Amino acid sequence: MFKKILIANRGEIAMRIIRASRILGIRTVAIHSEADAGALHVRFADEAVCIGPTDAAKSYLNIPQIIAAAEVTGADAIHPGYGFLSESAHFADVCRKCRLTFIGPTPEAMRTWGDKVAARAAARRFGLPLLPGTGVLKDAVEAAREAAQIGYPVILKAAGGGGGRGMRVVREEDELARAFDTATREASASFKNPNIYLERFIEEPRHIEFQVLADQHGQVWTLGERECSLQRRHQKVIEEAPSPSMTNDRRITMSDIVRGAMKETGYTTLGTLEFLMDEGGELYFMEMNTRLQVEHPVTELVTGVDLVEQQIRAAAGERLRLPDTRPWSFRGHAIECRINAEDPRTFTPWPGHITEYHAPGGGGVRVDSGVYGGWRVPSAYDALLAKVITHGPNRAEAIAKMRCALDEFIIGGIRTNIPLHQALLRDPEVIEGRMSTRTIERVVARGF
Repeated sequence: MFKKILIANRGEIAMRIIRASRILGIRTVAIHSEADAGALHVRFADEAVCIGPTDAAKSYLNIPQIIAAAEVTGADAIHPGYGFLSESAHFADVCRKCRLTFIGPTPEAMRTWGDKVAARAAARRFGLPLLPGTGVLKDAVEAAREAAQIGYPVILKAAGGGGGRGMRVVREEDELARAFDTATREASASFKNPNIYLERFIEEPRHIEFQVLADQHGQVWTLGERECSLQRRHQKVIEEAPSPSMTNDRRITMSDIVRGAMKETGYTTLGTLEFLMDEGGELYFMEMNTRLQVEHPVTELVTGVDLVEQQIRAAAGERLRLPDTRPWSFRGHAIECRINAEDPRTFTPWPGHITEYHAPGGGGVRVDSGVYGGWRVPSAYDALLAKVITHGPNRAEAIAKMRCALDEFIIGGIRTNIPLHQALLRDPEVIEGRMSTRTIERVVARGF
């Protein structure tokens, strides 16, 4: 087992990794920018190293500084969390060359699954269902020709990234050339990769993802699915497990297909395969995230598996000791709300000084947070402040607990999206489990 892990991240996920490391008896090193000198993860880690100014490009994305911090503190592994360098095959390569264990998949696996066009090709090879789509498009002329064959509406997507950047929906042929140019420029600026591909667009999709876990001894588990349809601007807001839209037969079928694909590729560690579900209930592979997901706690609560602990054990080469259950037996229902520092109606970021902070509690309530009263939320990073996760014997009780938890949560001095969560948990589409990726759009339009 590792003796010391450097955490190449910040906020609530850095705190989550610190807790898992402590349980395993592993010391931790926090890195931080000048803006994060007083952050919780800096205060709770065993050691801390300032690696640069506020600008993430000069700190949290500065690979030479991160490697130097690992070497000077004697760390033998690096955990990237999510975001930042978590899906950088180059960073994983550098760690390998510097004899530091990257707690994640191999660089080769990241290259296979990290590029969406390559991932589609791999998915096709291993029998995962796919929407009609293309490979990398040469230009807008080729895009128009392919779109005419697939049929409108279509969606242009960046091959090298996600989060809604480099993504444009096109409903008519005369919109395509301008959308192609815009998507290409955005993809190039965001991911240093201008490649664009095209897929058939589903108007009212649901977003379903399957959690996988694998070790270096050929063992692969699928730990069920999560429902992630409640999104705004392609960013998830509320997640839950299991999905209210999945039947057990479909869950068994997809779990077997996903497990087979992971075994074929020799994938190790955590990963999440994301699917779109159309109006008829058919699932189509969209992409794979080769890292720990923000929404991992809902899977932990319904399976009883500490995913971060198992991820660390797998990276250390241990043979994982989980029951070979297929599909996984769920223990009740869990829901997660992402609490962001932002205007709940416009989604404008709202950094500033937190004047008071009181987290909710009670049975079946978990809060993963990286902030505290008196902390100044910087404007330079992601707006996520905390995650509230509730667990109950069924979906109705998990929702009831979440409503109580949101009512109790006090974050003073800044705006947060708690009112949006409260509105969503009153909405009939959500209560009845009929939501799609456009539900939030309708809730905001109606006002709350």
